[in-house]
Amino acid sequence: MTVAGAGHRLGQLLMRSGVITERQLADALEVHKATGERLGRVIVDLGYATQSAILSVMAAQIGIEHFDFAVVKPDPNAVASVPRELAERYTLMPISMTDDTLVVAMADPQNVLALDDLRIITGHEIRAGISTKDDILGAIDTYYKIAERSDPSDIIGTDELDQAELESLSGVSTDAPIVKLVNYIITKAVSERASDIHIEPQESDLRVRFRVDGVLHEVMRSPRSVQASIVSRFKIMAEMDIAETRKPQDGHCEVTVSGHKIDFRVSSLPTVYGERIVLRILRKDAILMQLSDLGFLPESLARFESSFRKPYGAILVTGPTGSGKSTSLYAAINVLNSPDKHILTAEDPVEYRVPGVNQCQVNVRAGLTFARALRSFLRCSPDIILVGEIRDQETARIGIESALTGHLVLSTLHTNDSSGAVTRLVEMGVEPFLVASAVDCVLAQRLARRLCPSCKEEYVPKPQTLIDAGFPADNLPERIFKAVGCKKCGGTGYLGRLGVHEVLLVSEEIGRLAVAGATAEEIKRTAVAEGMLTLKQDGLEKVRMGTTSVEEILRVIV
Repeated sequence: MTVAGAGHRLGQLLMRSGVITERQLADALEVHKATGERLGRVIVDLGYATQSAILSVMAAQIGIEHFDFAVVKPDPNAVASVPRELAERYTLMPISMTDDTLVVAMADPQNVLALDDLRIITGHEIRAGISTKDDILGAIDTYYKIAERSDPSDIIGTDELDQAELESLSGVSTDAPIVKLVNYIITKAVSERASDIHIEPQESDLRVRFRVDGVLHEVMRSPRSVQASIVSRFKIMAEMDIAETRKPQDGHCEVTVSGHKIDFRVSSLPTVYGERIVLRILRKDAILMQLSDLGFLPESLARFESSFRKPYGAILVTGPTGSGKSTSLYAAINVLNSPDKHILTAEDPVEYRVPGVNQCQVNVRAGLTFARALRSFLRCSPDIILVGEIRDQETARIGIESALTGHLVLSTLHTNDSSGAVTRLVEMGVEPFLVASAVDCVLAQRLARRLCPSCKEEYVPKPQTLIDAGFPADNLPERIFKAVGCKKCGGTGYLGRLGVHEVLLVSEEIGRLAVAGATAEEIKRTAVAEGMLTLKQDGLEKVRMGTTSVEEILRVIV
C-alpha cells in the first residue's frame, strides 16, 4: 500500500469514528497532497483532532489499548519494576502489573527489541498498548520523579532511628522497593491535594485510596505479600508500636516532601484482614486562610463578621466531621489575633500551631478534659476562648457562662443545621434562657467541590430539573455549569472545595422561641424570615454563580 493510500485509509477511519468531518478530511487531504506531510500530522496541525484522538482510533482498529494519562494513573508497583533508563530509551510507561503480566504504554508497541528486554528484565509477559510520545515522556517525568525525589531519611519521623534499630524491628522491611513505595504514596498524595491516605488490607491484596476534595479515589493495589512491610513502615514513621496489632493506635509524624515539611496524624485500626492505616494530612497553610477564601457569599460573610467582632458572646460552628469547621474557626481567629488580645484554645488534638495564640492539648487520660481546661482558662483572664468541641453538658454550661461573663467563646457542635444547635444545647442540659442570652451566632456549613475552571462546561438545563433541585420557579438561571474532566483535575471535573454556609443570628425573636421551647424547624422559619439563607439556598446560589454544580450540591446537602 502506498503512503498516500495509507493516509487516505486513516482519514476514512477518523471520519467514520466521528473524529473529523467529511469537509475536514477533504481540507486535510489537499494540504497532504500539496506538502507531502503525513495526513495524521496535517489533521493535528489544522486543529481538527488531537494526536491522542487519532491514536485512539488507530488502536481500536488494530486491536490494542490506547492509554490517556489524563485518565489512567500508573500503578507504583509497575513503575518500580521498570528502570527509568529503560523507559526513556524505548519511550514506554508501565501502567499496571499482575502476577504474570506487565501492561505498558508505548509510542511504538511493535518494537520487538523493547518487548524482549522488558520480558527479560521484569520476568513478566508484556501486554503493550499505545500512547503519544509526548504523553509518555511527560508521564515518565511525573511518575518516576515522584518515586525518586523524597529522601528515605525524610520518612522516619521526628526522632530518627538508625539502621540497626530499624532492622531489629520485627516484620519491617527496609528494602529499597518498600521505602520507594511508601515515599511514592506519600508524595503522590501531597501532589494530588489529598486530605487523607487510606491503607486498607483486603482479602487478596492491599488497597490504597486518597480522599481528594472530600471524595475517596482508589489509586493503587499492592500484593498482599507486602502488606506487613508497608503497614510497619507507616507505623515506624508515626512512632507507633509495631508489635501491637490487636488494638487501635494513634501517632504523629512530620515528613519533608519536595522541601516542605508536612504534618501527618496517623491512626491504625485492626480489621479482619489486618491493620488498616489512615494518614490525615495536616496542611500548615490551612491556618493562614482568610474568611474571604472560604467561599462565603457577601451577605453571609457580613452576618458572620458582625457576630465575632463583638467583645463577648458564643459563636458556634456546626456540621459533620470533615465539613471544615476547624478551618472556619482558625480563619476567624486569624482576624481576631492581635497583640492586645489574649486568646486561649482547648483542642483535641492541636493540629495547627498558630503564632500568638496559647493552645492547650486536651488529654482525657491525664484528666485534662475540655471542661477542666475551660475552668482553668477563666482564671487566666482571656479575651477570646476557642473550645475544639462541645461534647458534654459540663463543657456546654461552662462555655455558655463564659460567654455571659465578658468572653468571646468560639466552638463547634455536631448538628445538621444552624437552628438545631440552639435546641441541641437545651437538650444537653443548658438552661434555655442562658442559650438565648449567650449564643450570638450559629454557622452551619458543608464543603462542596469547586468546578474545575479549565474544563467546566456551560449548558442550558431543563426548568423542571432546576425546580426539583430547589430553585424558585420564578427565578430560574438560564445557564449553569457542569463537570467535564481534564488532565488538570484528574478527570473528575472538580478542583478544590468551597464552603456552603448558613448563618443564623440569634435575634430577640429567636431568643424568645428558644426560651419557649420551640422546635428547630420553628426557629429555622423565623431565621429565614429575618434574612438567613439556608444551606440549600446558599449552595444553589453558588450553582448560579458557576462555581459548583447542581449534582454536587445535591450530593452534600439533603
